[in-house]
Amino acid sequence: MEEIYFAGGCLWGVQEFMRHLPGVTLTEAGRANGTTKTTQSEYDGYAECVRIQFDPAQVSIAQLMDYLFEIIDPYSINKQGIDVGPKYRTGVYSHNPQHLKHAAEYIAKRPDADRIAVEVLALTNYVKSDDEHQDRLTRFPSDYCHIPLDVLHKYRNPKQ
Repeated sequence: MEEIYFAGGCLWGVQEFMRHLPGVTLTEAGRANGTTKTTQSEYDGYAECVRIQFDPAQVSIAQLMDYLFEIIDPYSINKQGIDVGPKYRTGVYSHNPQHLKHAAEYIAKRPDADRIAVEVLALTNYVKSDDEHQDRLTRFPSDYCHIPLDVLHKYRNPKQ
């Protein structure tokens, strides 16, 4: 299994979407690349993100990027849906340089690459979110989410 971290606005929508994808074995809501050791304030530099554990034999970085681009506005800076601020920026983070290379290549190959505002950076730090934020839309399906419901549940297995 390998890990990559995706920021795509409010973390619980991203987690709910990603957890149902083929090849994804685990998701965890958290925050990435902040300037402090904890996330005490919205001004601590962290991006809301989801840690994604995946099987590279079943899903590639390019496929995961395709999925990410289904649920974000890749041109928006520090905003997804009605969520506004630096913690809602979009990004791809990893300890694995190959993941970052593949993500950067994915963006570079797009015809709109010069307009894309998705950061691709090494993961410098990560803080797991509290239990209240884990699998929130599974527990509270009517909570707000910036991802349209038809997209949010596109890959969901009805038996889950």
